[in-house]
Amino acid sequence: MRFPNTSLWWRLSWQLSLLFVVITALVIVGLCIYGAMILSPNVGLQHRLLNALKGSLSYEPGRGLRIKDSDQLTALKNDNTNLFFYAAAPDGTAVAYGNIPPPYMQLAKFVPLIKDADIRGTLASSPEPASVDDIEIDTTEIRVLYGGRNGSESTFLTMLGGTYPIYVPLLAVTLPALFFAVPRLVRRSLSGLSDVVRKAPEIDPRQPGSRLPVDRVPSEVVPLIHAFNSVLERLEQQFAARERFLIDAAHELRTPIAVMQTRIDTTLEGSTRDTMMDDIGRLRETAEQLLDFERSEQSPEPYEQADLVEVARNVVADQAPLAIRNGYEISFDSEVDELYRLVSRSAMSRAIGNLVRNAIDHGGNTGTISVRVFERGGISVSDEGPGIPAAHRDLVFEPFYRVTPRSTGAGLGLSIVKQIVTRHRGSVTLEGNPTGTTVTISL
Repeated sequence: MRFPNTSLWWRLSWQLSLLFVVITALVIVGLCIYGAMILSPNVGLQHRLLNALKGSLSYEPGRGLRIKDSDQLTALKNDNTNLFFYAAAPDGTAVAYGNIPPPYMQLAKFVPLIKDADIRGTLASSPEPASVDDIEIDTTEIRVLYGGRNGSESTFLTMLGGTYPIYVPLLAVTLPALFFAVPRLVRRSLSGLSDVVRKAPEIDPRQPGSRLPVDRVPSEVVPLIHAFNSVLERLEQQFAARERFLIDAAHELRTPIAVMQTRIDTTLEGSTRDTMMDDIGRLRETAEQLLDFERSEQSPEPYEQADLVEVARNVVADQAPLAIRNGYEISFDSEVDELYRLVSRSAMSRAIGNLVRNAIDHGGNTGTISVRVFERGGISVSDEGPGIPAAHRDLVFEPFYRVTPRSTGAGLGLSIVKQIVTRHRGSVTLEGNPTGTTVTISL
């Protein structure tokens, strides 16, 4: 059975609060059990009998102590068939009830002298425990010897009920304070974990030295963080190895590609030469895209205030011969004469150039490629080709993804665009229909 993940803060808070409640309850029960073991067994009988006698006894100097049955005393007698008591006044007058054991009758003449007593006989002749307490009747202190409980008066329950004025206010004060304080103490203890949670989304294995902090983190969690940091270190090493390989491979490809291009250009003629030159162009484009991709990953260029209108115009001028050679017309338009933004000039040139080359590659070798600069910081490149199918539009910005196998690149052009624009805190959107595709950079 699988349970949903719950907050560690919430789990610790309610578990600690529940633990305190259980411990408090156990302490109260334990104290009551201890009291039941050391106090007189007549504790349960004491309150009922003394309260009943207060309503049944009367004393007048010269006339002595008298008793009359009250409803409370009658009910007590009916509930305790073995009940006995002996009440004595200071002048020696007394009243008695029940079968008082002989050993206790021998104490009767001393009862007026005993204020409080717990009597537990050890002989077989006096098995019943007895108690002596005093009550005030008509401003006169009356001493009462009593016993004969029938077992229904539980000493434990009597103590539990008698001590509620102590533990009920205690719980009423401490429980709200506990539920208020424990969550804050737990939150403070887990504050180090909160720092880790905030830092984790910012970790980038491609940025050397990115690690989760271990300061103020509970020692039980530190091994987990160390393990995660070691994984990050291995990922960094793998990323570095991949980057070195791609850059080295791209650099190594440049020389043989140039040599092959020169030899083909000077030795071959006709359709064979054109086919071979197209293949060489594809290899060269792949190598350049790999270099661009890794260059953007490793060492972002410094930013400066650059005129995006000028940057885009220069890109159009550079790409115009390629577009015309592939059967396109190319146009440039701007809503403003100048548009300055804090950007990397070379990176933005690569991004716009990749969009133009992507339009050349997928525009169907017909129509016009339009480059526009908008007043609000947008640059769009449009073509009049067959468009990108809807199923591919969410994937074209992924590295090495190509819509058609005939593409001359490595599937990195739009990925590099997104990478550059994201680094500039901008966005890239693609709109397509059967009559063309428009890709817009928004800064």
